[in-house]
Amino acid sequence: MKYVDLGKAGLNVSAVAVGCMRISALSHGELSRFIHTALDCGVNFFDHADIYGGGECEAAFGRVLKEEPGLRGQMVLQGKCGIRKGMYDFSKEHILKSVDEILGRLNTDYLDVLLLHRPDALMEPEEVGEAFDRLEAAGKVKRFGVSNFNARQIDLLQSGLRQKLVANQLQFGLLHTGMIDHALCANTKFPGSPDRDGEVLDYCRLHGLTVQAWSPFQYGFFEGVFLGKEKFPELNAQLSELSGKYNVSEQALAAAWILRHPAGMQVISGSTNPERLKDICTACDVELSREDWYALYLAAGNQLP
Repeated sequence: MKYVDLGKAGLNVSAVAVGCMRISALSHGELSRFIHTALDCGVNFFDHADIYGGGECEAAFGRVLKEEPGLRGQMVLQGKCGIRKGMYDFSKEHILKSVDEILGRLNTDYLDVLLLHRPDALMEPEEVGEAFDRLEAAGKVKRFGVSNFNARQIDLLQSGLRQKLVANQLQFGLLHTGMIDHALCANTKFPGSPDRDGEVLDYCRLHGLTVQAWSPFQYGFFEGVFLGKEKFPELNAQLSELSGKYNVSEQALAAAWILRHPAGMQVISGSTNPERLKDICTACDVELSREDWYALYLAAGNQLP
């Protein structure tokens, strides 16, 4: 397993992380075995959110921790809050209430990391800062970050915080490359040239935030997995060819493409299949050449000026 220093804050986390959005579909025994498989593979990072399964994903995970409390010390737990039905809510009251509920469902005394899930247009940085201070002082949250924020939104939030933000969870993968398209197409009228997120990838690199790539194998917005999809013949043909060269699966190669980026990203795997997770972890053993990295980028339908 490959590890990265989360937010350059001295916390080593696995480059492949377990996204827990679908774990409520597993039986208790299946989930326990899945968690043990992840740990055996060197995966120490588990990404939760209070909206996953309406809280049931956290509760299912918490039942495993209650039964096997020794597991907690082997893992880094990340939670997310801020999404409510029909709105986003970064009020101090909601953040504090959400964390208490998350901790209760997870059967743990603290979160290693808390992310604010999506930007709240009514966000008041100083109010968020008050919530973070209380959570940190109480030992309930060790580190803080964001998800789906652009560069200026991070600056605005950071202005009200004492804590340095350590992560930004963003959708990224071979068929969701907007964060790099606009930079490669700078000073052109190519389709990929518009900057939609304030150069967020470069911003995160400059300010030491770890980018966590969610839905790494999806295309569109939860439209499906591109691997093996007839809709993307060139990309899948290129993945198939290079999988033979690197002796890993197409899935692992798609993850390796993300890990090859010098930003030092994490890949958030959403799979609940132990064998698939093992396979994705083999991406950490692959170092794509520059030529092959660009070949995959172009096969995904992108252009270079």
